[in-house]
Amino acid sequence: MSRFLLLVGCATVLYGQAPPKEPDILIFTNGEKLIGHFVKSSGSSVTFKSDNAGTVTVDWSKIKELHSADRFAVIRKGTEIHKSEAARDIPVGTVAVAGHTIEVTPQSGTPQTVTTAGTGFVVPAASFEKATAEGPGFFQDWHGGVTGGLSLVEATQTSQTYTAALTMTRTEPSEDWLDKRNRTLFDFNVAYGKVTQPGSADVKTEIFHFDFERDEYLSKKLFLFGQADFDHNYSQGLNLQQLYGGGVGYTLIQRPNQQLDLRVGANYINQDFSGAVSQGLIGITFGDTYMRKMAHGVLFNQSLVFIPTLNNTSDYSALFNAGLALPTYKRLSTSVNMLDTFLNDPPAGFRKNSLQLSVGLTYVVR
Repeated sequence: MSRFLLLVGCATVLYGQAPPKEPDILIFTNGEKLIGHFVKSSGSSVTFKSDNAGTVTVDWSKIKELHSADRFAVIRKGTEIHKSEAARDIPVGTVAVAGHTIEVTPQSGTPQTVTTAGTGFVVPAASFEKATAEGPGFFQDWHGGVTGGLSLVEATQTSQTYTAALTMTRTEPSEDWLDKRNRTLFDFNVAYGKVTQPGSADVKTEIFHFDFERDEYLSKKLFLFGQADFDHNYSQGLNLQQLYGGGVGYTLIQRPNQQLDLRVGANYINQDFSGAVSQGLIGITFGDTYMRKMAHGVLFNQSLVFIPTLNNTSDYSALFNAGLALPTYKRLSTSVNMLDTFLNDPPAGFRKNSLQLSVGLTYVVR
């Protein structure tokens, strides 16, 4: 019987579940203690997910001790990480903080120490290894949303209005503790509407806008960009406008909750209007893009482009786009978007300004 119990015990050890991992412990300078999970640190801020207090953010100066059995990469301030050097130069291992010193113990090798004041980031080892490995495939690391909306009326008048939008952004590397190398953006939105009434001609609305941009960063804030835009607006008599150009951009504001980019560049524009000869224009682009994360997950995006032309100064144009996304359910958000297009010299009988306002449901891609 004793042999049987011994065999059962051995089987439990060999094939049973592994014992639960010890929780991380954070001790404040005033003696208070939190038990839970050390998430990361950025600059002087430490993020810790407590079992009782939830996620808290504290300053290194308020921490007396911190112990974690998980592996982290400790990145010193001012360190420029290159893929070929990352594994050799950045200490990776379990961390223990005492006073103002972080001791990093690797799986093999000698422990290293880094002062908390000299630490730029402490990030999970898995995230660090993924970010410093080979670049992701083309279909990875995209973020954005797909929006759709419609309106139908069946009465004396019959009307249908359909709106759709697709906005995607890909930044490499995607981690905020690494300097950006490049960014790809594209945006597509379309609005189609038709009003039918007996004895009257049909009234049609048909607008689409597509833009693509590629940014290559020269430094943390300075980048070069190339762009291509395509516009069709039946309401302004515009069959197709094509824009190709590039220039230089600068990130004026860069914070966790907001970012403002300014751009200036040169471009070539080809305009094809109904009943008019198509023309080529040389233009200068002045623009900005702004993003703001607000309370409760609300996201605001705005962009403005103004294009004066050099070879025909009366044919300047502008485009303003703004959108608000309000989290609704899981990955679904209610979105309100406005697109305002201005052409200073449309064909006779068409207005210079075209304003499109749409409300729809957005599926967030991340």
